[in-house]
This record gives sequence, C-alpha cells and structure tokens, in this order.
Amino acid sequence: MAEGKKLVIVESPTKMRSIQGYLGDGYEVLSSVGHIRDLADKKDIPASDKQAYGKYSIDVDNDFDPYYVVSDRKTKTVAELKRALKTADELLLATDEDREGEAIAWHLLETLKPKVPVKRMVFHEITKDAIQAAIGNTRELDTDLVDAQETRRILDRLYGWDVSPVLWYKVKTGLSAGRVQSAATRMIVERERERMAFVSAEYWDVEAVATSSAGFTVRLVRVDGGQLARGTDFDDTGALKKAVVILDEKKAAALALAVDSAGSGTVTKVEAKPGTRSPYAPFTTSTMQQEAGRKLSMSAKQAMSVAQRLYEKGYITYMRTDSVALSTQAVQAARSQAVALYGDTAVPLKPRVYKSKSKNAQEAHEAIRPSGENFRTPKSVASELDREEHRLYDLIWKRTVASQMADAKYETTTVTIAVDAAGQKAEFTASGTVYTFRGFLDAYEEGRDEKRNSQDRSDDQSLPAVAVGDELAMSDAEAKGHRTTPKPRFTEASLVKALEEHGIGRPSTFASIIGTVIDRGYATKRGQALVPTWLAFSVVRLLEEHFAHLIDYDFTASLEDDLDAIARGEQKRVEWLRSFYFGSDSHVGLRQVVDNLGEIDARALNSTPITENATLRFGKYGPYLEVADPAAPDEKPRIVNVPEDLAPDELTAEKAQELIDAPVAGDRVLGVNPENGKIVVVKDGRFGPYVQENDPVSDDAEVDETTGEVVEEKPKPKRGAKKETAPKPRTGSLFRSMSVDTIDLDTALQLLSLPRVVGADPETGDEITAQNGRYGPYLKKGTDSRSLDSESQIFDVTLEKALEIYAQPKYGAGSRRASSALAEFEADPVSNKPIRIRDGRFGAYVTDGETNVTIPRGQKPEDITFEIAVQMLADKRAKGPAPKRGAAKKAPAKKPAAKKPAAKKPAAKKPAAKKAPAKASATDVEKAAARSAAAKKAAATRAANAAKRRTE
Repeated sequence: MAEGKKLVIVESPTKMRSIQGYLGDGYEVLSSVGHIRDLADKKDIPASDKQAYGKYSIDVDNDFDPYYVVSDRKTKTVAELKRALKTADELLLATDEDREGEAIAWHLLETLKPKVPVKRMVFHEITKDAIQAAIGNTRELDTDLVDAQETRRILDRLYGWDVSPVLWYKVKTGLSAGRVQSAATRMIVERERERMAFVSAEYWDVEAVATSSAGFTVRLVRVDGGQLARGTDFDDTGALKKAVVILDEKKAAALALAVDSAGSGTVTKVEAKPGTRSPYAPFTTSTMQQEAGRKLSMSAKQAMSVAQRLYEKGYITYMRTDSVALSTQAVQAARSQAVALYGDTAVPLKPRVYKSKSKNAQEAHEAIRPSGENFRTPKSVASELDREEHRLYDLIWKRTVASQMADAKYETTTVTIAVDAAGQKAEFTASGTVYTFRGFLDAYEEGRDEKRNSQDRSDDQSLPAVAVGDELAMSDAEAKGHRTTPKPRFTEASLVKALEEHGIGRPSTFASIIGTVIDRGYATKRGQALVPTWLAFSVVRLLEEHFAHLIDYDFTASLEDDLDAIARGEQKRVEWLRSFYFGSDSHVGLRQVVDNLGEIDARALNSTPITENATLRFGKYGPYLEVADPAAPDEKPRIVNVPEDLAPDELTAEKAQELIDAPVAGDRVLGVNPENGKIVVVKDGRFGPYVQENDPVSDDAEVDETTGEVVEEKPKPKRGAKKETAPKPRTGSLFRSMSVDTIDLDTALQLLSLPRVVGADPETGDEITAQNGRYGPYLKKGTDSRSLDSESQIFDVTLEKALEIYAQPKYGAGSRRASSALAEFEADPVSNKPIRIRDGRFGAYVTDGETNVTIPRGQKPEDITFEIAVQMLADKRAKGPAPKRGAAKKAPAKKPAAKKPAAKKPAAKKPAAKKAPAKASATDVEKAAARSAAAKKAAATRAANAAKRRTE
C-alpha cells in the first residue's frame, strides 16, 4: 500500500468492495470477516494459566478477566491487516454500529496495536453520501458499548458452561442451556402444556340467509333475550366464564327448522360506526422477522441472512436495530413516493413521527428502510436482486412508504333481525365493513398471527341498504356446531414477538436462538408451528426445579436491561458480573446454585404420567411408554414405542391406550429365495423398512418356547482361540413407494440383488451399476456418479440410456437439471472466481472452482451468505489439502515418532464356489412358515427387550 493511505477495516468482504468504490484511491478498505478473536477453548490455554483460566477461559477471581485468542481461521486475516497497517497513516474502524460491531472494533484495536491515529467510523447505510458523511464525522471507540458486549459474552459462557453439564448427566449428552435459549424453550413447552391441559367445549348456533335487494349471511346471537354462547365465553377447562344460552345439536336443529318455517324476519336495529386505522411503524429487526415469517414464510434466520445481503449491497439500511425512527431525508423520500404512486391525498399534512421503545439509544439510529435519499422501487431493482432479496426488499419498501401515509377510514354497519321461531324470539346479526378511504392500505397491510376460535370472527361482507322495520325473507337456516380450540403453537414469528414483549434477548440474536432450539432437538417444525419434543419437556423440568430463577422471564429480561445500563455507562461490568456469579443480598448467585444442587432424580425428570398405568419416559433413543400391569405389580412394566412424529399434546390417554392395545408386528416371512434356499423376511427397523435374508432353520433345531428363538448348543471356544463372527445377513432397504404390508417375494429379491449391473462402458470398459443411496437413486461408474429421476429406473434403466446420461455434462449448461448451482455469489476475494453452492452426492457444498467445502450438518444452503461462504473457503485453504489416505505423517522435529506396527492387510476374499441352486419345494415354504409362527409367539417379548435396551 502506498505511503499516506488510510486503512479502513469493515466486517464484510461485500461491504469492503462497495465502500472502496465510494472512498477512492486515498483509502484501502479491508475486511476482518467478522470477529477475529474470542474466548479461548480449554486446550488453547497454556499450562501456566490453567489454574486461573482453565474452567471458563475467564478468571472469575480476578475481575472476570477473559482469556482471548485469535482463532486459527483468522490468523491469515490478522497477518494481512497488520501488513496493511504498517504503511498506513491512519486507521478507521468501520465495523457495524451496534455493540457487537463496537466489540469487533475493540478486538481489532487490541490485536493490531496500531501506532497511527485511530478513529471509529459508523454508518447505517452503504451509499456514497452516507460513507462520505461517515468519513467526516468519526468518533472515539465507545468503551461502554464494548463493556456491555464483553459482559454478555462472559455471562453466556458462565451460564452455558455451568448449566449445560447438568443436562448432559441427567437428561442427554450434547445438550446446551443458555440465558435466552432456555427461556425460549420454556415458552414453547409451556404453550404445549396449556394445549395438553386444554378441555374443548362444544357449542351450537344457527346461520341463515336474509334477503332484501340481495342476500347476505346472518348468525344467531340471542334467543328470547339471552345471549348465545361463543367460543370466547369458555375458559381453557371448558367451563363457562359467564351466563349465556347454550344450544346443543338437537335444539339448534329445531330452531333452524322453525326459522325456515317462519320464512321472514323484521329489522330491529341498523347501527353504523365510523372508524380509522393508522399505519404501522417502519421495521425494526423484530418486526421485520415477524412479517417475513407471516408473509414470506421465511425463518428468522433466513430473513436476517437475506437482509444482511441487501444491506451489504447497499439496498437497505442497517438491519439490526430497535429504532422505529426515520431520518428527515427518509421521511421526505417516503412521502414523495406515496404521492407519486397514490396521489396527493395519500399522505397527511404533517409527517408521522414514531418513537422507539428501546431504552438503549446508542444501539441504532434508524429503522430498517430502503437506503438513500430517494427510494428505489421494487420494480426498478428486480433485475439486480435474487428472488428472496427482491421479496424482502419489496416488503421493507412497502412498510416504509406506508408508514408515512394517511389513515384508512371505514364504516362498519351492523344489522339486527328478529324472527318469531315457533314462539321463540330469535335474533340474528350481520356486519359489513366498507372503507371510505383506504389510505395506507393501498400500499401495505400487516399480516396476522393465527387466532383462536376463528369461527367467532364475523366475516366482512357487503350489506344491502335496509332500514328498521323492513321485512326480510329468511331461508337456508342451518345448525352449525363449533368446538373451542387451544392456543396455537408458537411460530417463529409469534415466538419472536413473545420474546420481545417479555424483553428477553436482543432482536438481532432471535434468529440464532431459534436455530439453536431446533438444532438441539428441543423443537421441530410442523409447517410454520414450533412443536416441542419430549426432550424439551425434560430439560425445562430440570431447569424449573433446580435453576428456577435463571429461566424466570422477569429475571432474564432484567439481565437485558442491565446490559443496556452497562452500555449507557450506568453500571460497571465487573461489579455486575460479581453480583450475578457470586450473588448479593438480593439474589443467589450462579455459583451458589450450581454448588448446592443436591440430588437430581433423572428418572423423575424424564417421566410424564399419561394415565394411571402408563408413563411417558424419555430414554437414550427417544420417547416410549412404560406400562405397568395393575394385576401384576411385581412384574417389569411393558415398553411401548411412541411414534416420533406424535406431538406431546396428541398423546392423550385415549391415544396412549390405542398404542398399548395395538398388536405387536413381528417379522413377516415373504418366502424362500430359490437361488440359495434362505428365508426372506421384511422388517421395520430404526432407519426404515427393509428386507433381509435369514439362514433356514434345520428340522431338528430346538425352539425356545418362551422367546420363539432357535437354541443352538455351540461348543465353547478354546482359550486364546479367535472369536468367530457370523457373516451379516444380506439386506435391502425398501423404496419410498413400497410398503411393509404389500411387498412381495419377487420385489424383495430384486432389492436384495442391488446394486444392479447395467453393463460396461464400451470405451473404458468400466462397469456401470444402478443403486439406491442416501440422496436417492443413481448410476455409478468407477468414482463418477449420476442421479436417476426415479427409484424404478434402478431396475429399468438400459445401458444405452445410462451411456446417454453419462454423455451429458454433470454440471452447467446441458446438464440433466436446470442449474447445478443452488446459489451463486460474487467472486471470492482470494481466487477471484465466482462462488457457488452446489448439491453433490454427499450433500450441498460451497465452491469457487478451486476449493470445495461441505456445508456443515444442521446448516441449510439457503442460510449461507456470501460472507459465510468466503469464510468457509478461507478456513479450508488455511487447513491445507487433506492428507492422502495412508500417507505417513511427518514426525515433529527432535521427537521421532515411535514406529507403529504396520496394519495387516485383509486377506483377499476368494470367490465362493458356486453351488447348484436349491430348488425350494412347497414343503420347504410350509416348514419356514411354521417355524416363523413359533417365533411370532415371542414377538412381544423381543419388542419389549429392544425397547428396554433403548432406555439403558
């Protein structure tokens, strides 16, 4: 870098290129690619510091001093930054403007140790004007924001590393607990508990058609002056909350018949009420995640990933913000665009001003909005963005423009009609809403979360003009039955809303929190709903019983308030951490709780009574029912498997009994393989249904009367003799289109014969086989594999067709799929080649044409941003090429490695001599079936034994 240039460090490579273009030759812009250092792992702490820092990488007895290290994957980045800094005359730290970005800037400062002037440069949008304005308005590093972020990091390490091991020992290994993660899991579990305890109530009403100049639907609301029951009149136990009239099916049907017989009704009241609706504030991080979930079906993580790309490309302002405020320029841009699109009346006389609820004014300056002083319309940028980016930009643009538009005005009319129904006075009503001025609704209307008892909401409809005293024809009366419904499960959008309402966590972290809850197996997604697992029930029960205050919603929210107070300089980091960890006069510290846990009954934690005799337990391999026999209390309880896709609230007493009473399915004998005389059976295993060949049982074999299994008296092996292992039976997985109940012997033999040899490539001589794999059916020729379109092709594909498939390019134009890339990004800053996400045989991977990196398990291709992709490639390069299989490792200098005995090569298998195929007679099949029937007597015992092993 030439003498006299200023070094600007940003977080993202995408921002790096955009900002370099705005600043010109006098600056060099480089990227840190996120954090460059973090708390050390235990293995990275030298022996001299182990005693002080060994447990948490934090010296809790010395003002909670953290032990930071530069991560292995960032050593190259740090080296590049240091080289650039040597010839710079000024350092500008231009990381994000929130406390996370402030902490990254501080870590850069601590690591690079610059000897030139250092300034903090902040901006909330990546436009030329914003960047140039930021250069002229630099500031000092905000140490209060850094303290707040450092406190959060230390707090989360202490919390997680003290509480998580308790979960490993008492529930299941590999689990984790976290300050916000555990509170979110508790919310999901508590909602499911409410659904489990919910008692549905039934109520009936009558709907009919009233006709004046036009027909419209009316609903019965009162009978003889008494108000008819609605869903909102019942509590969650099914009891009424107030005195109302309840109709059963018989009474409702009789009343409907009487209304039809009456034939007409009289209008007794016409009531019209005007109303207004105001637009919603511009997006914050939280509200953007909620709306992206409701309207675009995006997960919180996906919404944040797409928003990150839009921000880095310069289309929107910073997407991590609690503020709903807009700058003067943004307000003017929104108003001007509203007038241009919807007319002069679309905006009020005065601009709208929204106030932020955030207590921490330093977190962000503006709401999420289109960048610049003149907003680009979604149509104008459609060709520049991918589909997801365009959808989210369109949502942000609409919300921003609508926020400055005029109120919507409407009028709601309610008509009441009285009918003499066989001596009973039945009153019906209908409502209709007409917007007299749509205002902001021309641009945008916010989505809604699912509501309970939706049948209670009156459907808006157009009502004809009627007056009091008018006679209306009544027809098509029909009795309608309804049942109350429990609260809906949380979706990602509604969970984000609940967390924000409780003041738990930061909106910028909600996406990662929900991702962790799902990745840890605490919840699964059923459509958009988050369904808790029985594992989550066990975890939450342990935390409630032994760490109650740590998952108390008010306490968790107060932690967030305290972090904000530290960010504002109102509290001191060390004092606060000391109080949290060691305790104070007002509360017990984390250390005291962990040191005084006492006995924890793991069996009780993992148990939920379902009926008097059946208890749901969570074992090593998942949930199961333990069923005790009241008539034989001393006998071991019976084990009954619980389907994995059965939600906790669906495991009612009735469903449990259904599972208990279900017959135990044993292995079904399909017949005898005529080529080798072996018995072919179909099984339903842990990883799905499959067929298997078993050796035939000799006629004189002894069968255990209790278990139905063959008893073989084998001579005991001599001491020191090598233990013989029986060869594994041949198996074949069923295709997705096949069923355990319908598969026949011929199909089973086809499955057992796989992989099928299609033929040989006439040019190379390589054998081509067709087979089924983890990712579907495919062809294989040496190491080259190609996907097939369907499972049936495994048996049907010809050599000619296979050669035609191999003649096509595997990827790119002309390949068998429209595009080999799942996603495409800009060029990698190192290789200068475009980055793509592709789908390979072993899963999706990131590549720049030179380096390939498999996307980690649990992470979806759509979650990979350009920044993440660049980092993954950089990490892979830093590791260097993978060692060749079998290559010897270099011994470290001065420490020659001890020689290891050479691994014995497995003896080459000799081809078995072919036997003449044993022709199976009808008698053979009958004997096999008879022996199978004897074995079926023990099916229940085997199932119980297998289930028991799951709990060990």
